[in-house]
Formats: sequence, structure tokens, C-alpha cells
Amino acid sequence: MKKFFRELNLKGHLLTAISYLIPIVCGAGFLIAIGMGFGGTSQDILVQGEFSIWDALATMGGAGLGLLPVVISTGISYSIAGKPGIAPGFIIGLTANAIEAGFIGGILGGFLSGYLAISILKYFKVPKWAKGLMPTLIVPFFTSIIGGLIMVYIIGVPIAAFTSMLTSALNNLGSSSLLAFGGVVGILSGVDYGGPINKTVFAFVLTMQAEGLNGPITALQLVNTATPVGFGLAYFIAKLFGKKIYKPLETETLKSAVPMGFINIVEGVIPIVMNDIIRCVIATAVGGAAGGAVSMMLGADATVPFGGVLMLPTMTNPMSGVIALLVNILVTGVTLALIKKDVSKDEASVETEVEEEDIDLDDIKIY
Repeated sequence: MKKFFRELNLKGHLLTAISYLIPIVCGAGFLIAIGMGFGGTSQDILVQGEFSIWDALATMGGAGLGLLPVVISTGISYSIAGKPGIAPGFIIGLTANAIEAGFIGGILGGFLSGYLAISILKYFKVPKWAKGLMPTLIVPFFTSIIGGLIMVYIIGVPIAAFTSMLTSALNNLGSSSLLAFGGVVGILSGVDYGGPINKTVFAFVLTMQAEGLNGPITALQLVNTATPVGFGLAYFIAKLFGKKIYKPLETETLKSAVPMGFINIVEGVIPIVMNDIIRCVIATAVGGAAGGAVSMMLGADATVPFGGVLMLPTMTNPMSGVIALLVNILVTGVTLALIKKDVSKDEASVETEVEEEDIDLDDIKIY
């Protein structure tokens, strides 16, 4: 059984699709964050002369985010079956959207279309003259019609019931449960700095946002935003304690990592983390748990799934997001400053620039 699931590579295909999804989330998220930040609204139809540029940006972003189930379905199907999986993945993703199966429907539709496409390619025999039609006509047609009907009549009902149950359960969480749930989301969001764990949690909380629950994905994104800034704050807090916790090259890395963090790009701190993995992960986990718990407890509810500080204007109460960010940044910074070791004098004095050797003109020979 383990070998069977290993060969299916479900997790690998999902993470591949999420890597395709994230740039779309980023682009659409920034569009809607900027548009709504300046007073725009996402509209169903843009009627010429009746909308502002901010309405246009918010609508463009909203349209992109609305197609995320289609994107994840297409990405998974392509990861499984290659080019023949693109068309059926796209069509079944649209079907998932049409029956309001949401992000979970898109994920299941992607696996369904991908493995159906593989099966048809492997077992559906056609004459030699028709082999050229397999990837462009036969596979898309049969995969789409079979997968689409399965999505509509078999998968759709239990997905709708499950998402409704999950949404109801999260809506009814008490204060202590919100703290615990937010803390778990915060820890899992931060500890691998945008890696597979973060992406898996992202897929889950994005599903929740598709059902109208903005809290979990807001907690995740605020943790991603706060972590690099917290690493930068640790530099100054350590100085107050008379400690020097970063090497010269790491200090230079912070100059780009911190600004990247403000716009929700956490990967900039990875070079620093790799030099002291255990302590950096501990500080990130402690800060993420605190920030995630505060975010969920205060009800931070950004309507966009990306954007860093640009998410704040889209919240019902932006101060809840600001407080969660500050708590996360402060806890991360203090923890890292306390547990990280001093850099030795020898390490601190290492020159980061390589001097060029002088060229001896006497060595140049002309033949």
C-alpha cells in the first residue's frame, strides 16, 4: 500500500501545482490589495465610464483569485500527465467552480483529470493514423466528459457537505480554541520559510478563505511578513544586550531580507537560517505561534491571500493585523536575540570582499 501511494506521489503533484499557483496569488493579491487600499471595489462587470482605476485593479485581482480552483486543478493535472493533462484539468477545474466545490474540488478535480488522462493514454488504443489526435482531441474529450460528470454527480455533494461542516466548526471556535488554532497555523506557516509545510498549510487555509473564512490565511500571511522583520529587529535587540549575533555577510543579507518581508517574501532569511538552523527555527516557531494566536484571537481578516503590509487596508479592523504583526515581530526578535550565540571576533572580522590580484605586465607575452 505504501509503495502504491509513493508511486501516486500525491504530495509531490500538489506541491508542484501550488508552486504554479503562488505567482498568480501574488499578482492577483497585490492588484486587489492596492485597489481596495485606495477605495476600489471588486465588481462583477466593469461598465465603461462607471469605475475608477482602483475599481479596475480590485476587479482584476478578484477575477484572478476567483479562478484559483481552476489553476490548482490544471497544475495538478499537468504535473501528473504533462501537456495532455492541461485541457481536462482546466475544464474540470471550471466545473468545480461551477458547482461551488471550491478549492478542495479543484484539488480533487486535478488528481481526477490527471490520472484519467494517464489511463486513457495507456489503455485507450487507437489506429496509427489517429495517434496524433490523442493529446489534442481524444484525451481532452474523454477525460473532460468522464471527469466532469464524476465531479458534478459524485464528488460535488460530499465536498459541499465537508466544507460546510469545516466552515461551521471553525466559525464556532471559542477563544481558547482560536488561540490554539492560530498558534498551530503560525508555527506551521513559519518553520520551513516558504517550503513544503508552508505550502501545504497554505492550500488548507486558502480552502477556508474560499468558504468565506479569512482568519486562517491572514494568520499565515502575517507570520510570513513578520518573520524577516523579526530577524532584523533581533540585530538591534542583541546590540542592547551587548551581543553581536550576525556575521558581516548575514547583516548584508538582512538589508534585502527585511524589505522583502514587508511584502510577504520570507525566503530572504534562508541564508541566515542555514547558518544556525535550530535556533532560527525555534525563534520563528515561538514568534509565529504568538503572532498566529493573536491574529486569530483579534479577528484579523484580510480579504486577499497575499501582500504583506498591503493586506492591512483590506481588513475590517486593520489594527488587529498591526497588533498581530508587532507581537510576532517582537517575540521573534527577542527570542532570536536571546538564544543566538555571539559571533566570535575572528568570524566578525572576516572580509566579505575579495581583493583582485594585481596583474603583472611582465607576464604578458606576445607570440
